[in-house]
Amino acid sequence: MPTTPSKPAPAPARGSARDLGGLVDVTSSDAALRRFLHGLPGVDTVGLEARAAALGTRSIKTTAKAYAIDLAISMIDLTTLEGADTPGKVRALGAKAAHPDPTDPSTPRTAAVCVYPDMVTTAKEAVAGTDVKVASVATAFPAGRAALDVKLADVRDAVAAGADEIDMVIDRGAFLAGKYLKVYDEIRAVKDASGAARLKVIFETGELSTYDNIRRASWLGMLAGADFIKTSTGKVAVNATPANTLVLLEAVRDFRAQTGVQVGVKPAGGIRTSKDAVKFLVLVNETAGADWLDNHWFRFGASSLLNDLLMQRQKLATGRYSGPDYVTVD
Repeated sequence: MPTTPSKPAPAPARGSARDLGGLVDVTSSDAALRRFLHGLPGVDTVGLEARAAALGTRSIKTTAKAYAIDLAISMIDLTTLEGADTPGKVRALGAKAAHPDPTDPSTPRTAAVCVYPDMVTTAKEAVAGTDVKVASVATAFPAGRAALDVKLADVRDAVAAGADEIDMVIDRGAFLAGKYLKVYDEIRAVKDASGAARLKVIFETGELSTYDNIRRASWLGMLAGADFIKTSTGKVAVNATPANTLVLLEAVRDFRAQTGVQVGVKPAGGIRTSKDAVKFLVLVNETAGADWLDNHWFRFGASSLLNDLLMQRQKLATGRYSGPDYVTVD
């Protein structure tokens, strides 16, 4: 892995797929969008899973491991999305995001804190004076089963409260029914309602059934203006896996090659250990490339991952494994 990952300029704002190079008229009708999405190369399931597994066996040396752990910490969207969330819990999470290891000020901050819209104000206060972003799920998360005006009101509430980033869920029912233009139009509407906030589009890959569908959803999200594409909500049985994340990484790589627009990737749910995180960083480096090895372009949606990264970081620094009693329980 490179020691100084580059940080390209943010992707330009765009109004429609017609602004994207050779993709003129792709979204002009349901038929045109269907033709394009179903014309994407099919995913070789065996080859994809074999490549993801092979990349997961890569070993890295101690110096590179220390770099990877710090990089992974800086990429975390520290998340609490429970019905029992309280202002106190969100304040504690914000404090942890800003100072993950109070005994070691060299520990990187996390990228963001991710909360429900009604907790955005509390989260903003908790990370005030730092570069930690506040992300908010919206659009009737996690099921996405609500009318569009309700979803847009959800987004506007979060933005008005100060959210820097919006994590939306697509209408999986519409997508699986082949109503691609409906999904596209909804993402566009959410993008517009998000204003200056960056938009992460969640596909819930565990519900899309096939890798071909995940690839189609990835391109659909990017055509509609996603700043990030995200695997999952963390609320279903199958969330982020190396294989489904590899599909997203191939999609953003190919999308930039065709349009010049760079889009971020966020695997979420089920990534709990430093070993897991390193595997995903290898996937990023070997598939999309070093330009994505930065928290502007890659995130982990996680809650428990940070503690394991901190314990491994302490072990590298001291030679001793401190154990879970030395980190906070979220």
